[in-house]
Amino acid sequence: MKGVSLKPIKKEITTQDKVYKQIKKAILFGGMSSDQIFTEVQLAETLNTSRTPVRAALQDLVKEGLLVLIPRKGVTVREITPEEQNEIFLLRSSIETQVVKKLTEVITSPDQLKVLRLIVEQQEEALHNDDAIRFIELDHEFHLSLTRLANFGIIEEVLQNLHNLTQLMGLKAVSKKGRMKNVIKEHSEIIQAIEMGNAELASAEVLNHLNNTKETLTYLENS
Repeated sequence: MKGVSLKPIKKEITTQDKVYKQIKKAILFGGMSSDQIFTEVQLAETLNTSRTPVRAALQDLVKEGLLVLIPRKGVTVREITPEEQNEIFLLRSSIETQVVKKLTEVITSPDQLKVLRLIVEQQEEALHNDDAIRFIELDHEFHLSLTRLANFGIIEEVLQNLHNLTQLMGLKAVSKKGRMKNVIKEHSEIIQAIEMGNAELASAEVLNHLNNTKETLTYLENS
């Protein structure tokens, strides 16, 4: 408003927000296991807080599909079944092959792909530091960036919703020796195919990348 000097109000991070983020990080990055059952009391004591913010955080995480409620006992981390894993990869393959095809049409300069190259560079750094958590965060950012560059807002929301489940799987996949190095190579090949404007090659590279991740998970589960 004219003549009125106002500053945006910074939202304070509540205890509930902090508890939610702490528990979610533990779920996604291996600090909580599907072999264990957790109660509000246990988590509140561990986090040195009251049960109220813990209860609210757990309810949100159950809604997101990361936790499963066990009546009269507590909660446990969701375990993705082989059937669900197949559904997730089917969705991602169907969506992301079309995303990169669109990208080969709209990318007119290599400079437009700088964001993807930067992510790959950061993944190389995470590999050097043996930081699997950071590596998986960057992997998710790489795939979301593909949809942003293609201006596919709804598709980005769909992939974002799949993120938590794919992250649970992703951490397992990169635990296999050599997989992080291969992911970097596959990401670079996707970028190169897009830069060439070759829609079929770009689609094939994405499909190869996702299939390799799926095969890695299958190998780990059977070993």
